[in-house]
Amino acid sequence: MNKYELALVVNAKIEDDARTATVEKAKEYVARYGGTVTDVDDWGKQKLAYEIQKMNEAYYYFIHFDAEADAPAQIEDHVRIMDNVLRFLVVRQDEQ
Repeated sequence: MNKYELALVVNAKIEDDARTATVEKAKEYVARYGGTVTDVDDWGKQKLAYEIQKMNEAYYYFIHFDAEADAPAQIEDHVRIMDNVLRFLVVRQDEQ
C-alpha cells in the first residue's frame, strides 16, 4: 500500500451540506477502490491564485489515504466529473 493525498478545491458558492456531501463522496470513491482514508484536512475558504469559473474563493480539502498503485487513476476518473469540484490533484506521499 502506498500513501496518497487527494487535494480538492470545492465551489464556495454552495451550501455547507452540499460541500460536506462532495467531500464524503470523494471519500466513498477512495473506499470503493480499496483505499483507507487516514485523515482529512479542512483548510476552509481560501483565495484562489487565479479566477476559476468566475470565482475568486473556494474551499480546500486534503484527503490522506492508503491505497494500491492503481487506485489513484480510478479515483481521479470519478472526481473529474463531480459537480462542485473546481480542481483536484492526487499525489503520492514520500515514505518517511
